[in-house]
Amino acid sequence: QVQLVESGGGLVQAGGSLRLSCAASGRTFSRGTMGWFRQAPGKEREFVADIRWNGGTTTYAKSVKGRFTISRDNAKNTVYLQMNSLKPEDTAVYYCTADPSVVVVREPSNYDYWGQGTQVTVSS
Repeated sequence: QVQLVESGGGLVQAGGSLRLSCAASGRTFSRGTMGWFRQAPGKEREFVADIRWNGGTTTYAKSVKGRFTISRDNAKNTVYLQMNSLKPEDTAVYYCTADPSVVVVREPSNYDYWGQGTQVTVSS
């Protein structure tokens, strides 16, 4: 099993920045995918960004590309999401996710492991 623990959420004004962290423990893997989804009230969980553990290839949702940056620290088994130029529509619970495979179709059902989520609120 893999345990994922997120941190770094909070309240920020529009235009501000936050950095989320996700620490993985338990069974870790040298390959696979880690990433972030988010879910706003009344909406479906949506893909935000992910990174391949081996090689570091990143993928972003169109809504966050150019504003968010995902990165990893292999030694710490930790993934980060740097969020800049935040907008009120970025308000959501952000979930860290991981899968031992290289995920191609970025839907929640294709990721095996999930964190408990961290709230991000952007005020206008």
